[in-house]
Amino acid sequence: MNFNLCKKIVENISRVIVGKQESIELLLVALLSDGHVLIEDISGLGKTLLAKSLAKSIGGSFRRVQFTPDLLPADITGFNIYSQQLGQFAFQPGPVMTNILLADEINRTIPRTQSSLLESMEEHQVTVDGKTYPLPNPFFVMATQNPIELDLFFLLPY
Repeated sequence: MNFNLCKKIVENISRVIVGKQESIELLLVALLSDGHVLIEDISGLGKTLLAKSLAKSIGGSFRRVQFTPDLLPADITGFNIYSQQLGQFAFQPGPVMTNILLADEINRTIPRTQSSLLESMEEHQVTVDGKTYPLPNPFFVMATQNPIELDLFFLLPY
């Protein structure tokens, strides 16, 4: 990606997110280096808007998952369901099948669900019932976590 295009993306996002140019640039660096980001912050500071703006600026798709204690790995990756019309199981893709995924308050869910997202982040694919499905390119996770001082959290694996 050339410098002028990167500059246009930063300028576009800066129209919506004011006063956060350095954060926007770092977010773009993470995307371009095939990485992901984890942001620790309290609710209501524009993280969802930032992720949506990034997705629109690159012409990509956006999904958001609110991580809760009852969220299961299949709620992230997808699952197979029997289709009577087809007479067989059909894959129902989960929210991970997107370009930009906002994993909101990731430390509120159980480690097993966190692990399913980490596998997707590392391998850029999901495996459901023995079948592997590639994730879109680019695939970028912007995860948020609550500060440790808040109740109801699970530590992220390192």
